[in-house]
Amino acid sequence: MKHKGLLLLLLLLPLSGQAASISHIQLAAPSPLQAVDWYTRFLDCEAIEGRDEAVHCHGMDIEFDARPILGTTLGTGVDHISFSFPDVAAKMDELERIGVGGLGVRLQRFDDGAVWRDIDGFFVVGFIFDPWGTSIELVQDAAHQGFHHIHLSASDPTATLDRYQAAFGGTRGNVTATLDGLRFDEAWLLASLHETANPASTEGRALDHIAFNVDAIDSAVADIENSGIALQQAPNVPANARGNGRRAFFVSPDNVRLALVEAGWAGMILQESGGDELTQLLDNYEAPMTPWGEPDLQGIWSGDAAHGIRLQRPEEVSADVALSQVEAAARRERGTLQSIWGYEREWRDTTLGYTKTAPLTQVAMIIDPPDGRLPPMTDAAMANRQTGRNRGPAVPAGPEDLSSWVRCITQGLPNHMMPTVYNNGLQIVQGPGTVVIQKEMIHENRIIPIDAAPANDTIKHWLGESRGWWEDTTLVIETRNFNGRSSFQGSSENMVLTERLTRLTTNLLQYQFTVDDPDVWTQPWTAMFPLVLDNAQYDLVEYACHEGNYSMFNILTGARENPRD
Repeated sequence: MKHKGLLLLLLLLPLSGQAASISHIQLAAPSPLQAVDWYTRFLDCEAIEGRDEAVHCHGMDIEFDARPILGTTLGTGVDHISFSFPDVAAKMDELERIGVGGLGVRLQRFDDGAVWRDIDGFFVVGFIFDPWGTSIELVQDAAHQGFHHIHLSASDPTATLDRYQAAFGGTRGNVTATLDGLRFDEAWLLASLHETANPASTEGRALDHIAFNVDAIDSAVADIENSGIALQQAPNVPANARGNGRRAFFVSPDNVRLALVEAGWAGMILQESGGDELTQLLDNYEAPMTPWGEPDLQGIWSGDAAHGIRLQRPEEVSADVALSQVEAAARRERGTLQSIWGYEREWRDTTLGYTKTAPLTQVAMIIDPPDGRLPPMTDAAMANRQTGRNRGPAVPAGPEDLSSWVRCITQGLPNHMMPTVYNNGLQIVQGPGTVVIQKEMIHENRIIPIDAAPANDTIKHWLGESRGWWEDTTLVIETRNFNGRSSFQGSSENMVLTERLTRLTTNLLQYQFTVDDPDVWTQPWTAMFPLVLDNAQYDLVEYACHEGNYSMFNILTGARENPRD
C-alpha cells in the first residue's frame, strides 16, 4: 500500500519537477483596443500599463489577438471562462439593462427566461457572451471575487484533470461540496463531460489557448511531450513579441491548445497592418474601356473598408491628423458593437475576416470645408430643427410615421452609396448610354441615363432624378427633384446631389459627392470615400426586407401598448 501511494504521488507531480502557473488565456478580437475596453468596463478587469492588447483580471491576464473569430468557445475543449461577483443577480440585471445595443453584451437565458439561477450544490450563476464569442459564466462565490475558473469540456473529465496536474502541477481541491477541480493560485481549472464526440479544437476559435508559466521551458517541453501531449510548435520568440521570453505550443488530447511561456514573456505588440496592395495607387494608371469607348466601372464593389469612417471630423482633431491602422480597426469595431442590437456578428460583412483590405485610416469623409465638418445651417433650417426637437419623441400611429429605411422603401441618397455594418455590396453595370447601380441593401437599382437631356421638374422621386456624363475618366451624376421624404442629414427636397466616380486602380474606385442645398446649409459641402472591387468573392444576395420585416409589427405593437400624448 505504501508503494502504491508513493506511485500515485509521483504520477501527480509535475513531469518536469517544476510547478507551473497559469500565465494567461488568449482570446480573439478584431480590435484588441475595444476588447480591453469591454473587459474593463463590464468585468472589472484592469488595463495593463504599457500594453494595449491585454487586461489583468484579478489574478488572471487575458491577452487579445487581433484576428477574425472562427467560432465561439461552445463545442470546443474550453467551454467557458468564469468570473465571480458578490451579487450575480444584480450584475445580470445591470447587464440586461445595458443589453446588446451599443455595447454588445449578450445574455444567455435559461429555459424559463431567467438570466440567473441558484444551482443546488454550486452557486448562483448567469451566462453571457463577450462580443467575440467567448462564453462567460458569472458565479457568486463568497470565498473569491474576480476571475474564478476555466471550464474544460472533456471526454473523461477525471483523466483530464489528472493529466493537467501531472504536466503543470496545481492543487487538487473542492470548489464546492460536490465539485472538485485543480487550483492554480486563485484560479480553478474545472472539467465536465463532453456529451458527444471529441470536442472541437480551440485553435482559431474565440478562446485560442491557455498559457502556463515555467522556469525551464526546454526541459518542460520534453517532459510534457513524453507524457503524450502533442508538441505543435517548439519554443521560440515570436517576431512581434514584446519581450524576449520564448513560447511553445501543445495540443491536448481534448483539443485544447496549450502554451508554455518562460520568464520574459510580455505579450505581443499590436502590429500596424500594411493594408492591401489592391488599394495602393498606381502611377500612370489607365482605366479600362468598354467596347463602345467609355471608362469601364463595371463589377461588384464593396464599401467594407470604409465602414466606420465618420462623416465629420471630430472638432478636437486637426485636419493634418490621420489614424493608425490599430486605431482604425478599433473605430470599425466600435461601429459594429454599436449595431449588434439587431443581428449577430455572423451577419456582418466586416467582422468575419472576409474583407481583403485593412480598415482605412481616413479620419472623416468630408473633405470640403477643409475642417472636415458640415457647414453652418441656415437660420430657417435651424428653426425647423429646433421645432422638431421640441415635439419630443413621436409614437408612430402607423407605418407611414416610420422612416423609409424601416419601411424597406429606400435608404435615400447618398445613403444608398454609404458603407454600413452589412450588405455593403454595390454592383455597377453599363450599356451604351446607361449606367445601372444596384445596392444590396434594400435591393435598390438606380438607372442613370448618360445624356444631356434636362431633368423633368414636374415629377419628384424618392431617389430624385439622375443624369450622368463623362468628364475624362470620371462618371459625373447630377441628381435633383427629390420628394423630400428620404432626407440625408436634414436635406430638403431642393437638394442637388453631384456624385463623381473615378477608377483609380484596377481594384479601387473613388466615390465623391457634393451636397448643394441652400435651404439647409450656407454653402455646398463635399465628402469622399473609396470602394474596393470584390468580383471574386462578393455576391449580391436577395434582401428580403418586407418579407422578414418583423420589426414593423413589433414597433407598432409596442406603440399601441405604450401610447404617449
